[in-house]
Amino acid sequence: MRNIWILCAIFIFSSCAKDVPVPGDDVAQGPTPLNIQAPFGLPQLTIPQNNPTTLEGVALGRKLFYDPILSGNNAMSCSNCHAQNFGFTDHENTLSTGIDGIAGTRNSMPLFNLAWAPALLWDGGATDLESQVLAPITSPIEMHEDLTNALDELNAHSEYPALFEKAFGTKSATSFLLMKAIAQFERTMISADSRYDRYIRGDAQFSEQEIRGMNLFSDMNKGDCNHCHTLGGLFTDFGYRNTGLNLEYNDQGRFLITLNESDKGKFKTPSLRNIALTAPYMHDGRFETLLECVQHYNTGFQQHPNLDPALAFSVHGRLSQTEMEDIVAFLHTLTDSAFIANQAFSAP
Repeated sequence: MRNIWILCAIFIFSSCAKDVPVPGDDVAQGPTPLNIQAPFGLPQLTIPQNNPTTLEGVALGRKLFYDPILSGNNAMSCSNCHAQNFGFTDHENTLSTGIDGIAGTRNSMPLFNLAWAPALLWDGGATDLESQVLAPITSPIEMHEDLTNALDELNAHSEYPALFEKAFGTKSATSFLLMKAIAQFERTMISADSRYDRYIRGDAQFSEQEIRGMNLFSDMNKGDCNHCHTLGGLFTDFGYRNTGLNLEYNDQGRFLITLNESDKGKFKTPSLRNIALTAPYMHDGRFETLLECVQHYNTGFQQHPNLDPALAFSVHGRLSQTEMEDIVAFLHTLTDSAFIANQAFSAP
């Protein structure tokens, strides 16, 4: 755990300066390597060789993440749909809405621990952090920007050419480098210091209700949440599942990527970390509370042909009202207050 606090200290130091921190401020020395260590309880981390993490790259990505310059009307940044105090998700809208006031078909997914994700987005349409950067920028229902125009604005900017040079050795902003910078920043957004984590380390206590909720969470005959949201670590197996939200889906989810009939209505299993902060819930934001979510898995799921087997064999009404409330109490222990207050991830 000591390593993650060292990492955060480096980030907090970097956030105090207006410009990107560069030891010696000598571009010729090249960017400063940043070694990201997996905190206690999370798997080992693999950084892509073609995009090593650096202080300068992360600082540039952070600035870009919060800069509305990447939107068509220079009024919306990535942070508009991924707000830190709500676990980097969109708390205000059921369906995330772009610069033209047009609602999309999905609620924004939270942004943390994405360095471990084998694919991104609700349907897995992006294979890595780098490849997911450009879609929201150029989408006509999101940031609605022409990529050429965005790059022209960056290259004509008073600060960005120098920042790109410090991070990548060239003053020219390109789509490739834009992707790499934002991906570097997002790769550092690690959340692993909730009260649950401290409980596992022996540094915190649970109430009797929270302990009951944790046990129900894993009980195959009760919550069976652990089947998809693996207890501990990342709290997701990154799979795609049809959870019986509908019998007919307007948004076909994973099917849109694979064109496999068995993938209709399947969506990525999101992490349950910080889940108490990320309402509304499900890909379409249909549930406003965690209790509604638990109720769905207890009695609300429908028998779609692609319904996940774990639900298909579950008994409707297997959880009492008290048991559902116990599970919700446990889910609240997954909130990482240090993460949502970490200045390293806030607007520079």
